[in-house]
Amino acid sequence: MNAADSTATASENIDALIAQHPDWRGETLAQCRRAILDADPGVVEEWKYMGAPVWSLDGMLIAGGVFSRKVKLGFLWGASLPDPQHLFNGELGGKQRRSVEFAEGDAVPVEGLQELVRAAIRHNAEKPAKRAAAKKAASGNP
Repeated sequence: MNAADSTATASENIDALIAQHPDWRGETLAQCRRAILDADPGVVEEWKYMGAPVWSLDGMLIAGGVFSRKVKLGFLWGASLPDPQHLFNGELGGKQRRSVEFAEGDAVPVEGLQELVRAAIRHNAEKPAKRAAAKKAASGNP
């Protein structure tokens, strides 16, 4: 099975992606994956965007990627999340996304990463309530 097997589950495809990178990149992605899944039991693994691991709960949280010199975790709503440990180090100029990017030798800050995942989960959970309040305010109804 390769990382783009259309008959495999998302988890199997992520396993295959990790196996295809037996160096520091596969280990880093595996550590990040464990931290993300351990952050909340409701997190769901998906396989999207022609070969990217995605983690969701009430909407997309994170898209992962393995590149030649980095492993990247892109947080869809990262610009809206608190980052007290200053883990975001990529896509800093955007109005929506932020990423945590790991190079060879970087340690995975498990607790900090899990804090970001939980903040992203809270953000997704609050979105419907924010939309309803905005719609109500726009209609002029109290």
